[in-house]
Amino acid sequence: MSRGPCFTAVVEGKAVLITGCDKGFGHALAKQLHAKGFTVFAGCLLADKNGGGARELKNMKSDRMKVLQMNVCSDEEVAQAVDFVKTTLKDPEEGLWGLVNNAGVSTFGEVEFASLDNYKEVAEINLWGTVRVTKAFLPLIRRAKGRVVNITSMLGRMVSPSRSCYCISKYGVAAFSDCLRQEMYRWGVRVILIEPSNFVAATGILTEDGIDRQAEALWSGASDTVREDYRREYFARHVALMKSFVNSGLKDMSLVLNDITDALTSTHPNNRYNPMETYWWVRLQVMTHLPTALADWLYVPGATL
Repeated sequence: MSRGPCFTAVVEGKAVLITGCDKGFGHALAKQLHAKGFTVFAGCLLADKNGGGARELKNMKSDRMKVLQMNVCSDEEVAQAVDFVKTTLKDPEEGLWGLVNNAGVSTFGEVEFASLDNYKEVAEINLWGTVRVTKAFLPLIRRAKGRVVNITSMLGRMVSPSRSCYCISKYGVAAFSDCLRQEMYRWGVRVILIEPSNFVAATGILTEDGIDRQAEALWSGASDTVREDYRREYFARHVALMKSFVNSGLKDMSLVLNDITDALTSTHPNNRYNPMETYWWVRLQVMTHLPTALADWLYVPGATL
């Protein structure tokens, strides 16, 4: 579910920083915003390793496409990115118009299989990376009375079995964004959440090889009791289900890209955007508005009223 664009703000002269531009939403968004006339600071994890995504953006050879090395888990690299933006902006005192926190990873594993390290690794990128980058760039955003756009997920407002590592990180980003939104009203800064549904096939955030590697680590790391109780057959079915998920969902990213663009350009942006099919929009409303027992009964196998 999405909406058409409203009246738009002037784009000319405005700059936006995007994290996670190596591939997926971030890479495509960098191109789309550049085409709209923005100066784009494209943060790439693999820029210093000549990664394919970073190389493609550099090869545009545009003065308005600035590719920079940026690991959102590194205080040093984030600080260097801030310095680079400040020295590159034509009028740094006027600030940075937009920050899009897009960098993220996904994983799977039921609670009894997922290790604490699994939870920490996903949260370090998805949650603490968002917090780290936002805090670093917020003074520049405040000067511009600009926009902070955080990419969460429908799984930042409703859960799914075997996705607790991911859900926790995205719920955290949603809570962080809601707090920041209320704090920023007095500064004229808008804080906006983008909550996509399933775009795995479009972004490649999960791959079959990646699932195989994760599955091997999950099984080998589980206790004897957990392996005995769950049994290998159940675990294998679960892994097969996750592999089928790799090619599922929408393959066209335009719903997400257009909502992010609207969040950055509309004079009256939504606080939340839900780029998703009608089925997932309805399910999200059910899971967030109906009594928990009824919502679980409708959608979760084995749940009883």
